[in-house]
Amino acid sequence: MPTHAPPELETATYAKVTLRLLPFLFICYVAAYLDRVNVGFAKLQMLSDLRFSESVYGLGAGVFFIGYFLFEVPSNMLLHRLGARLWISRIMVTWALVSASSMFVTTPMAFYVVRFLLGVAEAGFFPGIVLYLTYWYPSARRGRMNALFMIGIPIAGVIGGPLSGWIMHAFGGVHGLANWQWLFLLEAVPSLLLGIATPFVLPNSIRTASWLDERQKRLLEDHMAADRHAGAEAPLRDVLTNNRVWQLAGIYFCCMMGLYGVSFYLPTLIAAAGVDDALDVGLLSAIPYAVAVVSMILVARSSDRRHERRWHLAAAGIAGALGLYASTLCAGNLSLGLVALSVGTAGVLSTMPVFWTYPSSVLAGTAAAAGIAMINSIGNLAGFVSPSIIGWMKDLTHSTNGGMVVVAVALLAGAMLTLTARMGVSPQQGRA
Repeated sequence: MPTHAPPELETATYAKVTLRLLPFLFICYVAAYLDRVNVGFAKLQMLSDLRFSESVYGLGAGVFFIGYFLFEVPSNMLLHRLGARLWISRIMVTWALVSASSMFVTTPMAFYVVRFLLGVAEAGFFPGIVLYLTYWYPSARRGRMNALFMIGIPIAGVIGGPLSGWIMHAFGGVHGLANWQWLFLLEAVPSLLLGIATPFVLPNSIRTASWLDERQKRLLEDHMAADRHAGAEAPLRDVLTNNRVWQLAGIYFCCMMGLYGVSFYLPTLIAAAGVDDALDVGLLSAIPYAVAVVSMILVARSSDRRHERRWHLAAAGIAGALGLYASTLCAGNLSLGLVALSVGTAGVLSTMPVFWTYPSSVLAGTAAAAGIAMINSIGNLAGFVSPSIIGWMKDLTHSTNGGMVVVAVALLAGAMLTLTARMGVSPQQGRA
């Protein structure tokens, strides 16, 4: 049990940890996500320049997740063994270099290879940070902390949309490079710089944090020791055959169908509503993500306060499905389309901080490293399936509507699975 400590010491300690860790992790995630999905903006000009079809784009956008899937679990196991500082730094530097090399793509095969290698380079980053947060925060605080970290996705949209649109608008032809080539080059720079800075910013553990005094370290270590009964150590083989892990992977796959449907096609959906200029597309694409920032924080806070996860997760998924489906009914109407996309984007993104309170309730230690990575890697295969289906259906029907309906159905399936699955969350984690 944790030693008795004055409430003001606990409050001050967690505030210090949050201030020292979350801003940096948040900025890293913004950079990571921007490098992953800026291909959605590059698509606006890249396809015509290179004469790629929608199917080629969809497959190239999605093949990222094959490399991601294959290397996710080993990457997270290495992070747990080698420490967060060096491994996260390695991930960020290599993905920055690979992302920048996308500017040299000229053929479909080169596009597929670069996207695959980007997935290999980035594998382990997101689940690694989720795992890293479990070293610092007990389960009762993780919903809010996950939300503060994961709002990097919508913030990447809020910042990245206008930034990408401006680069596409302003840099076309500069020094003989196309605007999409400048996009890949310039947006890789922050990731490279952050990767170099990571070993100097992140401590590997509570005990090695030089900015905590001894009382603060003991308080955090006692809280984490008391919280560990919620999860279970297990061999890797047991993790791979754990039914609850597979249920969570299925739910996350459905959530990610929605996320990558939005991420890779939001600029296309806005352009299809009659917006021609890349800068205008970028500015308008920030609106759904801005709504999602507020939604993620409110949903996570409500889930923590009520100690309830299941209905919050399911309701967010249903809202995402309804919003994305409604967007297919608003073709040509920019205002109504943006409202529908804002609801859909907010619902999809609000599933994430609530969902990620579950895995650490099932597993701990090395098992958590493997289990979190496994859930994330399987779930992120939706990043291959979703854009591939949408691209194929657009080539077939000349519309993204059919693909968006498929994505909405997947979100509803995830919500139903959430409500019916037995995921074994302890009372301390929140009611299942």
